[in-house]
Amino acid sequence: RNLLDMDTFSKSDPVVVLFVQVSGSSEWKEFGRTEVIDNTLNPDFVRKFVLDYYFEEKQNLRFDVPPGSHSTFFGAQNFLGQAFVALGEVIGSQRGRLERPLTGVPGKRCGTILLLAEELSNCRDIVTMQLCANKLDKKDFFGKSDPFLVFYRSNEDGTFTICHKTEVVKNTLNPVWQPFTIPVRALCNGDYDRTVKIDVYDWDRDGSHDFIGEFATSYRELSRAQSQFTVYEVLNPRKKCKKKKYVNSGTVTLLSFSVESEFTFVDYIRGGTQLNFTVAIDFTASNGLPSQPTSLHYVSPYQLSAYALALKAVGEIIQDYDSDKLFPAYGFGAKVPPDGKISHQFPLNNNVENPSCAGIEGVLESYLQSLRTVQLYGPTNFAPVINQVAGTAAQVTDGSQYHVLLIITDGVISDMLQTKEAIVTASSLPMSIIIVGVGPAEFEAMEELDGDEVRLSSRGRYAERDIVQFVPFRDYVDDSGNQVLSMARLAKDVLAEIPEQLLSYMKTRDIKPRRADP
Repeated sequence: RNLLDMDTFSKSDPVVVLFVQVSGSSEWKEFGRTEVIDNTLNPDFVRKFVLDYYFEEKQNLRFDVPPGSHSTFFGAQNFLGQAFVALGEVIGSQRGRLERPLTGVPGKRCGTILLLAEELSNCRDIVTMQLCANKLDKKDFFGKSDPFLVFYRSNEDGTFTICHKTEVVKNTLNPVWQPFTIPVRALCNGDYDRTVKIDVYDWDRDGSHDFIGEFATSYRELSRAQSQFTVYEVLNPRKKCKKKKYVNSGTVTLLSFSVESEFTFVDYIRGGTQLNFTVAIDFTASNGLPSQPTSLHYVSPYQLSAYALALKAVGEIIQDYDSDKLFPAYGFGAKVPPDGKISHQFPLNNNVENPSCAGIEGVLESYLQSLRTVQLYGPTNFAPVINQVAGTAAQVTDGSQYHVLLIITDGVISDMLQTKEAIVTASSLPMSIIIVGVGPAEFEAMEELDGDEVRLSSRGRYAERDIVQFVPFRDYVDDSGNQVLSMARLAKDVLAEIPEQLLSYMKTRDIKPRRADP
C-alpha cells in the first residue's frame, strides 16, 4: 500500500522478493518472487508462497520490494523498501493478517506491506466405523474361527500398504468388531475413489493366520453407509477357482460410518487462542556467585549466560503468539530484600501486584537487575511457581488462553513430592511446562517429570496429560560457540511438543476452534 513512486513518466512496477533466513545463521536465501504488476503504487499480488511451518522454529522472512523483475541487485536509487517478519508473527496475528511498514529508504515513507497466512487445506477428517461379519468360513478344527480384519490403502504404483487391523473376536463365525477411528489420510490419502482392500483372517496363536477372504471398496462407497447398511461379499480367489458351486466365504456388513474434522494447532491460533508465557529462574546458591566467571549467572560483556540464552531461545518464539507481549517473570530460591526472607516466587521486576515484563528484553532486564539485588540461597522448589501459573490457568478454561511455563534450573529439585502433585493437578488445565537444565549437574529426577516413558503420578492420581518437557541445555550447545545455533537447536526440541499438548487439552475438553472472521 502507498509505495514510493520511482518512475518519471508513470508509477512504479513493483514485485516482491521473499528471502528466508537459514536457521542458526545470518545468511538469507531467495525463496521466490511474485509477479510484476505494472504502473501501480497499491499492488495486490496473486502468486502465493507455500512454506513449511514449524511452531518450534524461529522462521525469519524478509520481503524486498524492487520496482520491477529485472534487477538482481536492488540499488538505493530505485529500491522501494523491505520488511522483516517471523512466520510465527503472521500466523499469531489476528486472522492471520499482518501489516508492516516498509523501510530502507532514508528520509522517506515507503508505504506498508500486508501479509496474509492461511493453512493449506489437507485432508484432516477422521472416520469412525464399525463392522460385523456373517457366516464366515470355519477354519479351526476344534472350534469356530477367530476372525479379524486388515485394511490396506492402495498406492500410486498399484501396491498396497497396511493401514489398520481390528481386534480378534474369538471363536465365532459371526463377529461384531469394536468401532475404530482412522484418519482419512491413512485410509485413502485424501483420494475418495482410491481402492481400499480389506482382508479377513482367522487368528492363530503361532502367527500363521489363515486367510478367509477379501473384498474391496473405496472411501466414497464406505461413506454411503451413513444413510444405509452396506454388505460386502467376502471372496477367496483360490476357493473360487477350485469349487464350481462356490458362492462366498461369508459377508461383512458396515454397521456405522461417521466423519469428523481433526483440528490443527493453527486452527486454534487463527481462532484467537493466545499463548501466555511465564518464566521462572533458579536463583539458588549452587549456581555460583554471579560476579564470578565460573557462575552460571555470570554476565559477560561478550556472551549471554546459559540462563539468558535459554530464556531468549524459547521466549522469542512464543512471544509471536501473545498479543500483549507482557510476560510474568519470577525467581525462586533466593533471599530477597528488604528483609532477606527466602522466596520461591518473587517477581523479577520487584512488583508483586504486576509481575509482567514488557517483551523478552524486559524479562532479561529484570533478571539482570534481580541478580544485583537478591542473595542466591536455596532450596530448589518448583511447586510454588507451578501452582501460581496453574491458578491463573484455572481462571479461563474455554480454550481462549493457553499457558506455557518455562523453568530454568541448575540442579536437583528439593520438593519432588510437592512438584509431582502440582504437575498432576496442572495436567487438567490449559498449560504446559518446559524445564531447561543448565550446568553440569545430573538431572535424572527431571526425566521422571517428563512423562514420555511413564505417565507421572502422585498419591495414586495419574496426570491427565503429559504436559512437561525437560531438556539439559548442554546437549544443544554448538561446539564452535555459535550461540544463535545453540538457541535454535534448544527451541526446536523444547517447543516441538507444545502444539500437540495444546491439542490434547482442547480434545479432552471437546473445545472447537473459534471461527476466524472472514
